[in-house]
Amino acid sequence: MTQEAPADADTSAWRPPRPALHLVRFAFFRGLGLIYMTAMGGLLFHVGPLLGSQGITPVGAWLARVQQARGASAVWQLPTLFWLSHSDAVLTGAAAVGLGLALLLLLGLANAPLLFALWLLQLSFVGVGQVWLGYGWETLLLETGFLAIFLAPPLDPRPLRPTALPVAVVWLLRWVLLRLYLGAGLIKLRGDACWRDLSCLRWHYETQPVPNPLSWLLHQAPPWFHTLGVAWNHGTELVVPFGLLLPRRFRNAAAALMALFQVFLIFSGNLSWLNWLSLVLCIAALDDGALARLLPRGLVARAAAASAAAPPLSRSRWVLTAGLCLGVGLLSIGPVANLLSSQQSMNSSFDPLHLVNSYGAFGSVGKVRDEVIILGTADDPEDPQATWKEYELPCKPGDPDRHPCVITPWHYRLDWQLWFAAMESPQRAPWLVHLAWLLVQGDRSVERLFAQAPFPDVPPRAVRVDLYRYRFTTWGEPG
Repeated sequence: MTQEAPADADTSAWRPPRPALHLVRFAFFRGLGLIYMTAMGGLLFHVGPLLGSQGITPVGAWLARVQQARGASAVWQLPTLFWLSHSDAVLTGAAAVGLGLALLLLLGLANAPLLFALWLLQLSFVGVGQVWLGYGWETLLLETGFLAIFLAPPLDPRPLRPTALPVAVVWLLRWVLLRLYLGAGLIKLRGDACWRDLSCLRWHYETQPVPNPLSWLLHQAPPWFHTLGVAWNHGTELVVPFGLLLPRRFRNAAAALMALFQVFLIFSGNLSWLNWLSLVLCIAALDDGALARLLPRGLVARAAAASAAAPPLSRSRWVLTAGLCLGVGLLSIGPVANLLSSQQSMNSSFDPLHLVNSYGAFGSVGKVRDEVIILGTADDPEDPQATWKEYELPCKPGDPDRHPCVITPWHYRLDWQLWFAAMESPQRAPWLVHLAWLLVQGDRSVERLFAQAPFPDVPPRAVRVDLYRYRFTTWGEPG
């Protein structure tokens, strides 16, 4: 038997029902605005002392080396606006513009030009950021921010307008989330043996880059707690993400479990904005029905009205979205091959624009914590009685009597980089020598990176770098 449409029905106008996603898009853009504000605000604070003309690793010297090594192709292999100009005023101005645009996005204004400008600024800074911007959360923001351009309305920036919404772009964001979790899970299984015997968390809370107060408490937990924690980590990163490919109910449950995992990571340490951006991506795995339970009724009603009145995609935008999906599919070949490889690399990019990347975190876990401590003296450095004063950093462990701090999602880049320097040979951290030289010169810009300048009036006569071993105190031990 067959069923025919009524004679007066316009079958040419029939379309399959569209999932309601206007509330998801609204919340996603707000979250992305917070991440961009953190990134651009951090650059505004760091760009002078780290990348300025008198900074630790000046952009001008970096671009000159790139051009010398790569010749005429340097501009294409390292796309950045700072090829045009990289003066201190330009670098600072670009970060300030980015901060302003991010604030607009956080306030709810979003369109394609605004999101393109933010993505281009982030790409430009990553291109010249060297060791300071060479981490997975930077490229994750680039990949997410690029897709957000195509999710936004072309021009109208007002929130919750009944504009067309390309559902395929939401699925591309879910693809980013799937690779993010699988990459993190697989790199652990292939990396340190302690992830396979479920013991890594016995050391992780103590040896992670920048612990917070709860890190100390978690470190005191009994071994069975750490064993369950690693098992939970593996389940969340290696099994739960496949729920994103299942029908709505299972997808929402998977997104909730993945978000819960990120919340725990946020409370357990200061890991920049990586976990916060992962939470924003979890929003894209939901639909309006799931998100409506968490947001005010008035906002939910406005989103429902916008979704009901939204027109279908125009032909030109449909073609553009199809081309984006095809491009992401082709660019995913390298990252997927990396995921399947026994030689998986962590946090790698496969194209100059960082459009589709591989991710991973803590493929190895340190069993001891060494810290680089920078000290200066106004006395004769050869005198055994010379007084050496420490350059205390804002958050990284230094003074043993100081309690751990809470800064997430903010990111102190020098604190983070010195954690790596403690695990490297001096030859692999030449920037540290230049930092010491700048401190001897009394560079006030670089001194801003520290919690306090121990020589506020006259620069030190000498600076030295010591390596100390740190550990958490235990229950009942004087702290």
